[in-house]
Parts: sequence; structure tokens; C-alpha cells
Amino acid sequence: MAEQVLDAPRQTQPSLRRRLLAFLLIPVGVLLLLDALLTYGVALAYSNRIHDRDLSSDAESLAELLQDNRLDGALSPQARFLLEYDPDGRSFFSVRSSLHGLLEQNASFPQVAAPKAGNAPVLFDSRLGPHSLRAAIISIHPQANPADTLTISVAETLQDRHRRAREILLLAVPLQSLLIVAVLSLVWFGVNYGLRVLQPLTERLAAREHDLTPIGEADVPMEILPLTRTIDGLFARLRGTLELHERFIADAAHQLRTPLAGLILHVEGAVQDDDPERLRDALGHIRQLTLRTARTCAQLLALTRAQSPLTLPATHLPVDLARLVPETVGLRVSEALAAEVDLGYEGTPGPLRVDGDPSSLQELLDNLIDNALRYAGRGSHVTVGLVPLPGDGVRLRVEDDGPGVPDALLARLGERFFRAPDATDMGTGLGLAIVERIAEWHGARVSYHNRTPHGLQVDVQFPPAMMV
Repeated sequence: MAEQVLDAPRQTQPSLRRRLLAFLLIPVGVLLLLDALLTYGVALAYSNRIHDRDLSSDAESLAELLQDNRLDGALSPQARFLLEYDPDGRSFFSVRSSLHGLLEQNASFPQVAAPKAGNAPVLFDSRLGPHSLRAAIISIHPQANPADTLTISVAETLQDRHRRAREILLLAVPLQSLLIVAVLSLVWFGVNYGLRVLQPLTERLAAREHDLTPIGEADVPMEILPLTRTIDGLFARLRGTLELHERFIADAAHQLRTPLAGLILHVEGAVQDDDPERLRDALGHIRQLTLRTARTCAQLLALTRAQSPLTLPATHLPVDLARLVPETVGLRVSEALAAEVDLGYEGTPGPLRVDGDPSSLQELLDNLIDNALRYAGRGSHVTVGLVPLPGDGVRLRVEDDGPGVPDALLARLGERFFRAPDATDMGTGLGLAIVERIAEWHGARVSYHNRTPHGLQVDVQFPPAMMV
């Protein structure tokens, strides 16, 4: 029972071989049926042509026989024998004279107008009760009485024609069946042989363990190139994800090593020292280092999320910055008051929409505000503003009147772990890197400017919204 359960998924697995054979065998079977119908139609047409020729020949032969007979209202025994003879008993005839009327017939069937004497026989279709007939009619002037005109009609049923067509079909079908079987065998062999070209690629992929290099196109069949290129793209994304994870581990080890070493040092000092003042001082340092470690971990995780395509939403949505930005600024007012920083907002009325992810945009703005609050200093002013741009673009601006950054270092803002040499705050150097990654994902551009007489201005310029 367990074996049956384990084998069940394999039985329902789609098979390329079965699919190819089904697409080939079913049309071949349909073609065989159509070929049989076509063969029967061709055989019937050929049989009709032969029987029509024989029917015309019989009518002409009878006309030649009656040409020399003297007619007195009756046919000679020879003419009667020729008209009545048929091994299958399905022939019908009629002989009429323009002077003597009906001379002889063995059945009355509808006829067409007779051709002029001396012309070739005319073939036509007729009926006799439930039977369909094929008939020939010819006219002659007998030599014994040129003033008279004999009209001779000869007809036969269609049974012999269909029997001959069936015989031809029965002769052709076995040969065609053998040909179809041969074709199907070649198809089976060709499909199996053609699929063997995938074996080297399968073995090469199976031999890999941690190799995520591209498969390549040297020995890959043209038909599966789209598949291998898709796999190569997947490998590239996996390599990027693994590199991102390795970088995160390296960054975490680099950034957490110093605060963790400080924590160990202060903990050991507190354990060995009984002085309450020194114990209180050690606990204060432990608290600061713990907060720094927690912030570093949070910033590292935020940067990893901003860099990883796996954690970002698949699509953008319309976001009204004129609503999102003031709400985010309002949430940071209490923190700004505690840092003795005047935090404000300036914007124009009306919606200012961009395409993006609301939570990611809020994280971008939080990092910009956090950077300004940390480095502007006490008693400074931080202003967050929104400016509409021509073409429906939007510029988000965060400016402060703090010490600013030397002009030579402006180009390095946004690098991971970069901090100005004279920075006194224990930051992580990841805030602006997170801003740049989120802006890049939204198609926005980040720029840094020093203000006059002092301060820093950060502009994030968003492209026009495409979504309605």
C-alpha cells in the first residue's frame, strides 16, 4: 500500500514522451481514416470511368448490330441476346423507332433527349424504383430504312461499380496500414532518440552540488534554449541572494563585533567591581551598547530587505505622498522634541501620487528623518517638504541647518557603513544606503547638497506615476 501511495505522484507526472506521441499518433490515425475515405472515393471514380466506357461501348456495339437489321417491329435474336445478357442480371435496355414506336424493353426508366444520329452516346443518371441507374443513349439511322431513327438506351445499376471500388480499397488498405505502422515505428524511434539529446544536460545538472554558474548554450538544443536561459536567470537570482546573505553575515559580524566586545568588557568589570557608582556606570554603557547593537541589527535587516528582490512587493501601487509624508512626520515629532530638534513639514495642497510600496516609502522617509535628527544636533531645524515637478514628478526633500558634510565627502553618502570622520553620534552608516536602495527600486534618484550657510539637503526625485 505504501508503495502504491509513493508511486501515485509519479503516475500523474506529465510526460513529454507521451505528449509527443499523442500529438503524432492521433493525427496519423485520423489521416489513415481520411486516406481510406479518399482511396475509396478515387477507386469509385476510377470504377465509374471504366463502367461508363464499357456502357458507351455496349450502346455503340448494339447500334452497329441494329444498323444492318431490317426492322418490322421486332428485334433479331442476336440483338435481344446482347441486350438481355448480363451475368448479374442488373442491366436494362430500351429500343425505340421513330416509325414503329417501342420495339423492345425490359424495364421502363426515365430517359433524356436522344442525341442526333451519328453522334457519340450520351451518358446520364436515372432511377428505376429504389435503384439508381447509369445509362447511355444513342441514335442511328438503320441502313434498311434511312428515314427511320432508332433510339437505343442501355442502363445498369451501380452495385457492380461500388463492389469494384471496395475491392480496390481492400487491396490498398493493407499496404497503407503497413506503411502507417512503419511510420508510427519511425515516430516512436525518433521521439525516443530525439529525447536522448537531453541526457547529457540532465547528467551535467545532476552532477552539480553548489555550482550556480550558467548552463551555457554549446550543447543545448535550440528548442529548449528558452528553458535553459530561464534556469540561468534563476541561477543568477540565486547567486545574488546567496551573495546578499553572505554579505549580511559579514556585515553583521563586522558591525556587531565591537559592541559585543564592549558588552563583554563592561559586564566583566561590573561583575568584578562592587562599587555602586562604577556598577551604575557599567550598566549605562551596557545599555548604550545594547541599544546600538539592536539598532545595527535592525538597520542590517532593513538594508537586506531593500536589496533583496524576494522581500519586495512584486508590483507597485499608487501612493499619495501628500498624505503619507505628513503622517510619517507626525509620528516622529515626539522623538524630535526629545532630541531638541524642530521638525516640520512643508507641502502643496492636493494629491501627489507616485507608483510604489507604502511601507517601503515610509521606511525611506524614516531613515531620512532619523539621519537628520541624529546629525543635525540639538537646537537645529529639520524640514520635510514635497515639491511637484513638471511632468507630474514629485521631489521629496529633507533639509536641516546642522553642520552639514564636507563637499569632498558628499559623493560617498549612501555607501554602506560610511560615516563622516567628525560624526559624534554612534550611527551605523546604513540609513542612507537603505534610502538609496529603496529609491532605486522605485526608479527615483537621490542627490545630496550642502546648504548655505550650513546644513545638509537630501532630495529624492520620483518619476511620474504611471498607474491610475
